[in-house]
Amino acid sequence: METDVSLEILGALAHPTRLDAFRLLVRHEPDGLSTGQLVEASGLTQSTFSTHLAVLAKAGLVLSEKRGRQQIQRANISALKSLMLFLAKDCCQGRPELCEPLIAELTCC
Repeated sequence: METDVSLEILGALAHPTRLDAFRLLVRHEPDGLSTGQLVEASGLTQSTFSTHLAVLAKAGLVLSEKRGRQQIQRANISALKSLMLFLAKDCCQGRPELCEPLIAELTCC
């Protein structure tokens, strides 16, 4: 992942509404949530939330698909993985055992 891409993703997540929405979508993988469910969970109006959703989609964090009459939003787990790898790539000066507690915490829950 390039630095500019990671900065765009981090910028998209640097707002409470967008971070909450993305985390909610991650919890609902692989099924995703309808746009209406996301709006309801956010407590915002449709138009306000749509702006936040557009920022997440532009950053590549959210994928949208049409199912029947609904737009289903899903977290782009591949983008999340790429960002996490980018952030941890040079972790611990080449001593991966120092990152083991982080990996253990991610896999335990």
